[in-house]
Parts: sequence; structure tokens; C-alpha cells
Amino acid sequence: MHYETRQQDGHQLDLLQDDATGARLLVSRTGAEPISLARRRPDGSWLGFLHRDGLTTAPAAGWGNHATVMGYYLHRLKNGVTKYRGQELKDGNHGFMRRKRLPAPRVEENALVYLVERPLFSVHEYPLDVALTLTYALEEDGSWRTTFAFENREPELDAHVSFGLHPGFAVADLDQARILLPAGEYRHHLAPGDFLSGEMRDVLHRGGEAEFPKETLPGSYLIELPAIGEKWAALEDPAGGRRLTLDLAQCPYLTLWSDGRGEFVCLEPCWGLPDHHEQRPFEDKLGIQTIAPGHTLERSFVTKAELI
Repeated sequence: MHYETRQQDGHQLDLLQDDATGARLLVSRTGAEPISLARRRPDGSWLGFLHRDGLTTAPAAGWGNHATVMGYYLHRLKNGVTKYRGQELKDGNHGFMRRKRLPAPRVEENALVYLVERPLFSVHEYPLDVALTLTYALEEDGSWRTTFAFENREPELDAHVSFGLHPGFAVADLDQARILLPAGEYRHHLAPGDFLSGEMRDVLHRGGEAEFPKETLPGSYLIELPAIGEKWAALEDPAGGRRLTLDLAQCPYLTLWSDGRGEFVCLEPCWGLPDHHEQRPFEDKLGIQTIAPGHTLERSFVTKAELI
């Protein structure tokens, strides 16, 4: 396993590369955002799997991110503000994480470990003393494991968080690309205008290509995964020679989204959902995760990137 740091367009980057499996991960310290997930081709060249893989300059148009880390809440707050135990919590889309310049990670044998704790964020961004340890690991088969560990350092109060990763996976041809889900009972939470309406649609899926039309992905789909049975999602991109499979065994929700330009598809593992149009207090949001005083909530998912 090889580790190095890089400077690129003013960004501090951390590179973790496994020559044995031909897997490479590149992470920006701004928001701890992965900006490249790549596999080595038989001819020695690298194939990137993320949208705008490896690029750190802003695009002329369209979505400019790669894999936004969402936390300590995800998606949107109604009007950009909410109340948490009566205290105002105000922030932009997906929370404060994406704006923060993180210190250098702890480098383990096969992993990069980033720590988010006070004073990196203020009481106005999140009022409780909750630290996040975010780990990206390259496993023996070349898979990439993402682990969130939220430690509630409050002595008496429960803490509430929602979180996830917002990866955009590159596709060479959206018409040919396929989103695949295992058979099971799914629940589609409708969110017109990006906020929950309270309406839900149960979907009995027989397995195979997802029953959510790609042409309507700009509206996004918020999917509650089956309570029993297999939990995974896959994206096949035959025109680009790529296949991605996400192991979602520990994940309750998945968001599907694209911007309509046909360059990427987001498969977003989520532990929580956005606000309702009729906003609820932060601690009562649908899907909110609760952490007892002095305890740690740890959840992970695995991304397998394959050449096809």
C-alpha cells in the first residue's frame, strides 16, 4: 500500500494506492471529499469511476462535485434553518462538513482516517459536542469501505445526526447505463421541491433494473431499503467499461439522482432523510439517528469498482 500527499489547484490531496489490487483513492482535505476512485487497466492505465474523476477545477456548467460527505445532516433544511431542542441550527445544503479544511488524516496500513471535532465547527453549525471519525479503507479485493463513527461526547444528552455520502459515478452513456437493485419491498418517499410531502409509494421489485425512470432522475428518488433480504445497489456502464456495486447492509436509505446532463448517476447511501415541507424539529426528522451520551454510532458501506 502506497500513501502520498499532493497539491493540485490549491487543494491538499491524500492518495492511497494498492498496487497489488490496482485500486487507487484520492481524497481532498476540503470536506474529506473523495475526488478519484480508480482501477488499473491491463495496459497499466487508470480508469476513473467518479464524476470528473481527479479534477479539482470548477466545471463551466453542471454539478461540480465528486463525492460530497453529508453530515451532521443531509439533503436540505427548509429555508436553510431548523430548531434543534429549541436552538437555531442554520446551514447550507448537506451541512457544514463540505466547507471545512480538515487536518491531515491518520494513515493506517490500508486506510485514511479523518477526524472532525471542535473547534473545527461552531455551536451554530451543530450545537452538541459530537466528533466524527471518517475512515476510507482499501480492502484486500480492491473494494473501498467508507466508515462513519459519530462519538457523542455529551455527558447527559442524546445526540441526533443524519449523514451519508453523495458520490456521482461517471457514465459514458446514460441511455445504456443500468441501475440494478435486488428483489425486495422498497418504499419511495416523495419529495417534490426537495422536501418530503409525507406521501410514500411501496414498490415490490422483482430484481434487476430499478423501477425508477432515468429520465426523471433530476427530481431524485429517496428510497427506503428493504427491512429484510439483500441490500445492495449496482450501476453498470457498458459504454465506459465500468461496474460499481454498493454493499448497503448497514444502510437504511438510498438516494438516486442525476442532473439531466447524462454524465453521471449518484447512488447515495443515507442515514436519514430531508426535512418535510411542514418542518419538524431536527431531533424528530424522519430517519434521524440517535446516539446515547458517551456512546458511538458506527456505520459503513462498501463500494466495489470493477472493469468490464
